[in-house]
Amino acid sequence: MKTFDSAILTCAITGGVHTPSMSPHLPITPEEIASEAIAAARAGAAIIHLHARRPEQDDRHGAPDYRPATYRTALAAIRRETDAIINITSGGGLGFTEEQRLAAPIDLSPEITSFNLGCVNFGLFTMLKRSPEFRFEWERKFIAGTKDAAFVNTFGLMERVGAFGREHRVRFEYECFDVGHLYALKLIQDQGWLPEGPTFVQCVLGVPGGLGAEPENLVHMKETAERLFGGNFQMSALGAGRHQMRVVAVAASLGMHVRVGLEDSLGTERHVLSAGNAEQVMRARQILDALSIRLATPDEARRMLETKGADRVRF
Repeated sequence: MKTFDSAILTCAITGGVHTPSMSPHLPITPEEIASEAIAAARAGAAIIHLHARRPEQDDRHGAPDYRPATYRTALAAIRRETDAIINITSGGGLGFTEEQRLAAPIDLSPEITSFNLGCVNFGLFTMLKRSPEFRFEWERKFIAGTKDAAFVNTFGLMERVGAFGREHRVRFEYECFDVGHLYALKLIQDQGWLPEGPTFVQCVLGVPGGLGAEPENLVHMKETAERLFGGNFQMSALGAGRHQMRVVAVAASLGMHVRVGLEDSLGTERHVLSAGNAEQVMRARQILDALSIRLATPDEARRMLETKGADRVRF
């Protein structure tokens, strides 16, 4: 694994899993998402990982949104106020078609796009017991529906996302929810489906249906990646829910980059909601400071990941 004298901190602002009723601090509108992204960048996040939410005041308010126009409204303000690297999701939301998932990345051609490496059963239905009251009926149906729905990422889809990346010179954040996803990454890399350049692996731990957030699992992910890729990769990690800051501490101790944000966890402490994304960035920054690890600036992160640069995006 390539190591540097600074760590890239990514902040995932809103995601496509948590729903509006779960936290009053979850940003929904483009204006709210932009405000949260700007605050996170000013707090030290070098990369902003973005999903969009439906801003219309209707019975689908706050649901995941794939429309490029919704993204553009937020991106204008973010680009004006920060130099952070923007990472546009190719996951979008559970139940999106392939065309919907790729609509924003293709239209916006960002520096980084997420790349999901396998199918996952998101067992979000357990949240129904913790969040019995919902403002919108879509929320209850969305959460309950995860009992019978999977997040599907076939090899055919991976080949097509890889072709998009090569055409647009987009760097990927390879999201691995399990150890087998590292082997999938190696397979498609050997097939020649992926852009040349640094391999940026994101270990996603603690999602119900994915690999657990125990420290031993993160060590195993790192050791497996080293067997598969030698020293030619970089690794970041995130912990879902209550595991967030523990995973930050373990990952940083192992020389990895880290990711936080309201997409991954609604709070930094158990049963206590975060007031916003910047609060989580600052908490992670305290952990890194205690370990004498400096945060990478956006331009340093660009050099480390060899992105195409902010001047080559379409927003």
